[in-house]
Amino acid sequence: MTDIQKCTNNLFEGVKHLIQKAQHKTAVFVNREASLLYWSIGNFINLEIRKKQLDKYGSGILVTLSQQLTLNFGKGYNYSALTRMCKVAAVFKQENIATLSQQLTWSHLIELASIDDDLKRQFYGQLAFQQHWGVRELRKQIDTMLFERTALAAKPENVIKQQINDLTEQKVFTPDLIFKNTYILDFLNLPKKFTENDLESALISNMQNFILELGDGFSFVERQKRIMVDSIDYHLDLLFFHRKLKRLIAIDLKLGKFIPEYKAKMELYLRWLQKYEKQGWEEDPLGLLLCSEGNTEHIELLMLDTDQIKVAQYLTEFPAKEWFADKLHRAIEITRQNLLNANEKE
Repeated sequence: MTDIQKCTNNLFEGVKHLIQKAQHKTAVFVNREASLLYWSIGNFINLEIRKKQLDKYGSGILVTLSQQLTLNFGKGYNYSALTRMCKVAAVFKQENIATLSQQLTWSHLIELASIDDDLKRQFYGQLAFQQHWGVRELRKQIDTMLFERTALAAKPENVIKQQINDLTEQKVFTPDLIFKNTYILDFLNLPKKFTENDLESALISNMQNFILELGDGFSFVERQKRIMVDSIDYHLDLLFFHRKLKRLIAIDLKLGKFIPEYKAKMELYLRWLQKYEKQGWEEDPLGLLLCSEGNTEHIELLMLDTDQIKVAQYLTEFPAKEWFADKLHRAIEITRQNLLNANEKE
């Protein structure tokens, strides 16, 4: 390659980088301005209709207004578009929309506006931003009830607020944000009756899908990790590493419900990993016991929620959404009762 060709190639790469950088800035600017405009339109309509006490005629007003706007400005202002603008404006406050419009697209905001609970909306919004979810991925996570399945969901409201704030301001991911109380393994195609070995083999064969279900940041390390203690061989089913938590994650697969003996063995695995595998810059390892049946009270009584061990249920089929809501309600009630009991003792 001649000096002229090398110079030309270097110039091309440099100019290409400048163009792409400018295109990205332009795209971000256009997205922000469009989102702010749509929010402002929705907010203006909401305020005017409320001020003139014409709420019951709101739908009819939007129909006529959309026809006028579409005639002058195109299809971007049809009835459905105006309805979404009004919904987003009703959900997001003015002090929040400026920040959100820089982080997420208008389509993201439309999806988030469909969530009634404010904390849940903040949870999905921050994860969508931090983990670079597209709109399709955000919709999928909402549809599969990610929030209800996280360990965080059963916590008191002040704890949920604090962890979401820490994620927003400091980009701090906690185990409660990372781990779920229920994992959906409907991609395994297992028979109705299967063994722990069958489950492990199916997970290894479907590792990409399994990691997607575990969540962002998981990296597979080893299967059947050999752990020798006093000349006795133990084997940990699966070993992962989580980049954001900076921890080794030990996973043991179990059929049936959680029993206290599982905790003792997992503690042994974690101590061994801490002594022989943990690097100087890593945090202490965490354990995840995946059981095919749930028993929340056992887990609460053993205080595993505050320990280095997490217990979750796995399902090989996706249940009705009411199942998740019921499970979360029971978990919250048990947590609330335990807090009351603790306060009474004090």
